[in-house]
Amino acid sequence: MAYQKKVYGQAEAAVNEIKKHILHHDLQSGDPLPTENQLCEYLGMSRTVVREAIRTLTALRIVEVKHGRGTFVGDLSMQPMVESLVFRGLLNPGEDAQSLRDIVEVRASLDISVGEEVIAAWRGRHSPELHRSVEKMQELADAGQTFPQEDRFFHSQLLAPLPNQLFRRLTEAFWDVNTLIAPSLGIPTPADIAITARAHGQILEAAEKGDLDAYRAAVHEHYQPLLNNPGSLDIRLK
Repeated sequence: MAYQKKVYGQAEAAVNEIKKHILHHDLQSGDPLPTENQLCEYLGMSRTVVREAIRTLTALRIVEVKHGRGTFVGDLSMQPMVESLVFRGLLNPGEDAQSLRDIVEVRASLDISVGEEVIAAWRGRHSPELHRSVEKMQELADAGQTFPQEDRFFHSQLLAPLPNQLFRRLTEAFWDVNTLIAPSLGIPTPADIAITARAHGQILEAAEKGDLDAYRAAVHEHYQPLLNNPGSLDIRLK
């Protein structure tokens, strides 16, 4: 037991050092890392410790091991966070509604917080792709159908021009969690679907016109179908 604790403690230190190595050398996704022997020598740690550290970093998608080729910087996917949050939301029956409201609160707050950046990026621009996406959402809404693919595409592309791409990746991750938990709460009403489709068009129009107040109002409209559910959180969108 004492030996295992020692290994885990050293492995945690190795994880931090490997992260520092990636940052210090400005390595990007797909770039090679030192070999296992080189890491052992560089860190001054045993092969067992280094392998444990690599396993941890692999689980976090920070590194990727390609057998026969070596170890590389991973795609830095948000998937581990998504899976963890979804599992948390579905773990205890009866609490999935609260978990979804928590996710909606984060999504809404994030959309509002990047409002100025979105307006600055989109003012005076026109996106045929996003307009087609909105039209498709409205067509599906008129038919009483949901539009998850178009919805995700819209939110991702809306943030694509922003200099800070972490906003986009976080938005995609929380959207994925939202979408994976939501089915456990039942099918949305046609009225809710229509409101959501219309709000996407209003968000895009406001962004292209450079109207921050209209953008914020449209974001508020977008989340009303979820926020108006009984017991939902009161999110102040300012």
